[in-house]
Amino acid sequence: MSQMLAQDADIETETMRRVSLRLLPFLILAYLICYIDRVNVGFAGLQMNQDLGLSKTIFGLGGGIFFVGYFLLEVPSNLALQRFGASRWIARIMFSWGLISGAMAFTAGTKSFLIMRMLLGAAEAGFFPGVILYLTYWFPAAYRARIVGIFMVAIAAAGFIGSPLSGAILGLDGWLGLRGWQWVFILEAIPAVLMGFVALAWLTDQPQHARWLTAAQRDWLGKRLDDERRVALRVPHMSVWRVLREKHVLVLALVYAGPAAASSGLAIWLPLIIKSYGLTNLETGFVTAVPYLIAAVLMIMWGHHSDRTNERVWHNALPIGVIALGLLGTCFVGSLWPTLLLLTLVVVGTRASNGPFWALTTEFLSAPVAAAGIAQINALGNLSGFGATYLIGAIKDATGSYPLSLLPIMALAATAATAVVLISRGHRYVVVTE
Repeated sequence: MSQMLAQDADIETETMRRVSLRLLPFLILAYLICYIDRVNVGFAGLQMNQDLGLSKTIFGLGGGIFFVGYFLLEVPSNLALQRFGASRWIARIMFSWGLISGAMAFTAGTKSFLIMRMLLGAAEAGFFPGVILYLTYWFPAAYRARIVGIFMVAIAAAGFIGSPLSGAILGLDGWLGLRGWQWVFILEAIPAVLMGFVALAWLTDQPQHARWLTAAQRDWLGKRLDDERRVALRVPHMSVWRVLREKHVLVLALVYAGPAAASSGLAIWLPLIIKSYGLTNLETGFVTAVPYLIAAVLMIMWGHHSDRTNERVWHNALPIGVIALGLLGTCFVGSLWPTLLLLTLVVVGTRASNGPFWALTTEFLSAPVAAAGIAQINALGNLSGFGATYLIGAIKDATGSYPLSLLPIMALAATAATAVVLISRGHRYVVVTE
């Protein structure tokens, strides 16, 4: 008996090692490229706003309108991934967002800026929730917080790699007759198109199709995932339209809205906030990278701790609470370094909550409704990004104060932290232990 248990443990260890090494590096790199293309408008804005005559309000609207196209196509895109397979659908997403992101270089004014940002959101719709869904095809529940945390390190990496990179590309101003902000869009879009070709060859849709696993490993993984799907039924079988209105889906979307608003708002506005202290473009790039570097380390540690303790609720509530406190604190400081420290806490909170949140979500949703439920949560939660980026610009124009413009996000984060505690009260959700 003990020999059989040891053999099972060996198969599990080797299977999960192979799956992780095969899928995670590609998905992390893809999301890194995706996120850089989403938020590089923040650095482009250091030059572009003046060239195109964009006010802070219009720039914020353009940053946020991305999420309108994103919202409208999120659920259909995730259902399409489930139907056509991850390799083909993720490749399609990467091709389209790469082409549209590069075309941002030819923005000529307010109207084209807003249209292109909305199209970029539509092109990217479904990538993140599609990957979260895809990971549930490969990783048992006991692994998901750490795996999602590792995957989402790409967002932090996009900050500490993309920020100095974008700042440096701005220095190409005038090369071949193009402005630096145009080169930011063009050069940072090329990898997305190339990765689309790689996705077609590299990604495997389901474990049973994985020729890079042994037969024993495919059997073990398939059985483990099938067993979990039979017991982890928080939301019952129901139609797609009923899923979109289901109570847990809507409350989880509210929970996600807090860190999503902070993440999206700072991703677009942090370079301009840092630049307002008198730094050069290159200095702004390096200083902006600091919060994301710290967050990249802590988010992995927090996700691993959530899996090790089999606890999800407080591993969500605490970092979201830190977001609210960090944003509130910016109202009481006035110099660069205290502001940077507080905003670093905010970035850490947004990143640390991600792994435990998506682990909690996939444990609440049964397999038949996961595709629509995950997409709906991500779509509704990310709509807060529209409000956050727009309100920061509008309040900054009206008051001249960045700290005041961050207060609506602070209130949303406080609400989200409360909601995740309340949704768990009186309910037992399934956590499958190793």
